[in-house]
Amino acid sequence: MLSARRSAGRSSPASALDRYDRRVTRTLSIETPKGPVTGALDGPEGGVVVAVAHGAGGDMHGPFLASFAEGIAGAGIGCLRFNFPYKEQGRRAPDHEKHLRAAWSAVFEAARGLGGPVWVGGKSLGGRIASMQVADGMPAAGLVFLGYPLHPPGKPERLRDEHLGAIGVPMLFLQGTRDPFATRDLLEVVVARTGATLHAVEGGDHSFRVRGEPKDDEGTGRRLAEIAAAFIRERG
Repeated sequence: MLSARRSAGRSSPASALDRYDRRVTRTLSIETPKGPVTGALDGPEGGVVVAVAHGAGGDMHGPFLASFAEGIAGAGIGCLRFNFPYKEQGRRAPDHEKHLRAAWSAVFEAARGLGGPVWVGGKSLGGRIASMQVADGMPAAGLVFLGYPLHPPGKPERLRDEHLGAIGVPMLFLQGTRDPFATRDLLEVVVARTGATLHAVEGGDHSFRVRGEPKDDEGTGRRLAEIAAAFIRERG
């Protein structure tokens, strides 16, 4: 079940959502097996929608993800981001995989109800869980990864790539070359094997920050959104 309210014209004090999200069309409440979660729809309705999830330590309000959504919306594509139940309920530790996957299924159905083809993805954990769902049959039009966690830091032998070969839709990996969660040569092998597309952010870490350069999560989110939007448009 999904309910929605328009965000324009609210008189309540500015929240993190208000500070970062100037293109929000609707704030949504999406029912999951672990309880309702909040979603924010940026941009137009009725066409292509990109549903994106946050990483393990973040949430939907973070400046990087909010700015990525703003950039997607600015390209004329809807973007629906959401909280996993553990973040919605104020907990730090991620839910069990089955609950994360169930939440993704609920959000995907909500996104499909908006009218157009649905792409999925997200930051780190959020993107990985989306890919597992697509590999198991969730009918997404494609995937966009914002820093895919190919392996734990310092443990390249523990690859999280087996299910990626079962995905038959376009995949875009946006990845920093200094990301400890994805050794570059290993990721390039996975990309070549699966027919995916890789856009490397030179010197970027898991948050796409480059050593020695000013921190600019909002600007980075918007720049990566331009790349993702172009990739999506090229594939209809």
